[in-house]
Amino acid sequence: MANSFENYQRRKLISSYFSVVLSIALVLFLLGILGLLVLNTKKMADRSKEQITISVFLKENTKEIEVEQLQKTLAMSEYTKSSTYVSKEEAAKQHSEEIGEDFVDYLGYNPLKNSIDVKLNADFVTAEKVEEIAATLSEKSFVDEVSYDRVLVSMVAKSVEQIGFWILVASAIFTFIAVLLINSSIRLSIYSKRFIIKTMQMVGATKTFIRRPFIWQNIKLGMIGATIALLAIGGVVYYVNTNFEDLGLLEEPYILVTLFIGVFLLGILISFISTYFATQRFLNLRTDELYY
Repeated sequence: MANSFENYQRRKLISSYFSVVLSIALVLFLLGILGLLVLNTKKMADRSKEQITISVFLKENTKEIEVEQLQKTLAMSEYTKSSTYVSKEEAAKQHSEEIGEDFVDYLGYNPLKNSIDVKLNADFVTAEKVEEIAATLSEKSFVDEVSYDRVLVSMVAKSVEQIGFWILVASAIFTFIAVLLINSSIRLSIYSKRFIIKTMQMVGATKTFIRRPFIWQNIKLGMIGATIALLAIGGVVYYVNTNFEDLGLLEEPYILVTLFIGVFLLGILISFISTYFATQRFLNLRTDELYY
């Protein structure tokens, strides 16, 4: 009978620990994925901005030395990410491939102009800055026209701001929910030991002495849960990086290191705080209040 009771208590304890670890792991996994999204939001937004192109069309009588000087000027400009010279022959070939017809043969001449396609650094992709850059380039005597998609520039800038704001809001909400869920799991675990806590207190044990084993036990569970969550996050990162290399998740390893350390420490911190206040609550209760 005694062995059966001990086995029952052991299974109950293991089940309690498993529930806590699973809760912590799931919550930290979701937080980690959200954190990964938050940390990479700017990078993904920058990639979108840097796809916008300013086309600088040159006049027919533009000299080769003027083109070279303009390219050097663009290369030294802080707003330039890259610049590519596109001859009117190359432009005609690209356009013919797009429409599936050689329009030069049809027209009898090539109406396109030589141009330089400029991609900007993300920090300069705002309606005001792009307009200013376009105006500066237009002042060149050999520049015929500067063209870019004004609507797209405004839309991208506005969308990035809105997405960033809502991601931060979602992060705050999910972090709050995560703390509540982990706290609830740990409180339920300690609730089952409330009579042991009160008994220790009644025989003269100090609050610090009583809290210490509970805090250490749940910190260990938090570390185990965080480790499981990090393994799962690592698997997701590997899968995404393998199948969507353009996202460049591994281009800046320090971001992942920061995220992993943050998730691990968060698991320990929440476990510590939740255990501390849960045990404190039962320590402050009167004996007759333990039954409610």
